[in-house]
Amino acid sequence: MKKFTKTMVAATVALACVHLPSFASEPADLMIKNAQILPMDGQQRIIDDGVIVVKGNRIIAIGSMALEQQYQAARTIDAGGDIVMPGMINTHNHIPMVAFRGLGENGVENRLINFMFPLEKEMLSRELIRTASRHAAMELALSGVTLITDMYYHEDEVAKSVAEVGIRGVLGETVIGFPVVDAKQPYGGLEYAEKFIDEWQGHPLITPAVAPHAPYTVSAEWLIKAKDLAVEKQVPLLTHLAEFTWEDAKTDAFSDQMSKDQSVVEYLDSIGFLVDNLVAAHVNHLDEQDMDLLKKHGVGIAHNPKANTKGNNGYSPSWDMVNKGLDVGLGTDGPMSSNQMDIINVMGYAAVVARTNHGDNAKFTPYELVELATIGGARVLDMDDEIGSLEVGKKADIVIVDTDAPNTQPNYDPFATLAFSAYPQNVTHTIVDGQVIVADGKLTTVSQQAHDKEWLPVTKKVGDFAKTLN
Repeated sequence: MKKFTKTMVAATVALACVHLPSFASEPADLMIKNAQILPMDGQQRIIDDGVIVVKGNRIIAIGSMALEQQYQAARTIDAGGDIVMPGMINTHNHIPMVAFRGLGENGVENRLINFMFPLEKEMLSRELIRTASRHAAMELALSGVTLITDMYYHEDEVAKSVAEVGIRGVLGETVIGFPVVDAKQPYGGLEYAEKFIDEWQGHPLITPAVAPHAPYTVSAEWLIKAKDLAVEKQVPLLTHLAEFTWEDAKTDAFSDQMSKDQSVVEYLDSIGFLVDNLVAAHVNHLDEQDMDLLKKHGVGIAHNPKANTKGNNGYSPSWDMVNKGLDVGLGTDGPMSSNQMDIINVMGYAAVVARTNHGDNAKFTPYELVELATIGGARVLDMDDEIGSLEVGKKADIVIVDTDAPNTQPNYDPFATLAFSAYPQNVTHTIVDGQVIVADGKLTTVSQQAHDKEWLPVTKKVGDFAKTLN
């Protein structure tokens, strides 16, 4: 159904309230009406013909169309019966790598070591990271992702671009045991991370974080230093964990504190690295004991099913972890790994992986998939008290998905429509912190034309160099 956005004048509101003289309309900044609302508040409910009211950056009312008469909103969006849901959360990415998307796709052996690292060493700069991050944030906003979790370099530049577009970012400055673009000494990223945290902590959209790369690239000493900084500063701790079949052996060879009979999860537990502000990405290769350890310490899991299978890195036991009570959200990994960064495509794929892995087509219902994409991701990041569901008092991170497109009709079950039928292009509106940053499928915060003037020369330079690696 065709949607429209309008600014309502006081006279119109006065007329609307003629039939309710017993109370005056309360002021609000934004109203979404005629909505099929999926609150994701744990009740598995749908509010048809629903209304959401926003004042400032928070939801102040949610319910039936009767609310329309109770509030005078500066702006009203008629959803026309479309799905209105919480903003989607991408729990793991490396968004500046969108500049490298599509390269090295022809079966390069050990692509991370033999292609990605050399490409980064030659190409990375503040300019590339800033411009590529803006490009990625634009793509994310248009697809209904309202929060991106990122691990990379020059995260202050990532933060500028993410905030410019207007989405949220949990952004981890990478700490790694060799020189990189923003740290000329091994582990220099930790000092950079502390400065980044001090500069950005308290920003309304940006949550700075510390990101020791992986147990096979960061020593036990520096893993603990990174963990201690995150605990001291009360910020998230991000890492890669149990991603590869070879990770236990490579970590054992790298670390003098890991014994040969330990898994990498057991090793991290033994050195005191597992804490409740840790978000572990991938987590493909582990057993029941490992899962129990992760649950014991409250570790959040960023599940990246498309990246894992595309890279032939195995299946994460995501269903088993959810059943054990671990907090699990959805991610995409970097744009060189899964190429797409939206979460709509990941929802259905997560079910495909779990069902194939278990031989059971009942694994992950449509509701559970939408849960992973929204409140599940918020729990992983310990932000579920503020975002992840549509409830009074929570931040207004809201997405509208068109249900009048050919691929979203018929819409018998909106959860199934989202998980198995929708495309990112079906997102019509994205609202973050009460601000409409995508309206009628177009960004309101940045100019695509102005961005392209910076972006296209970057990709030309990258493409020319990549030819020398093939």
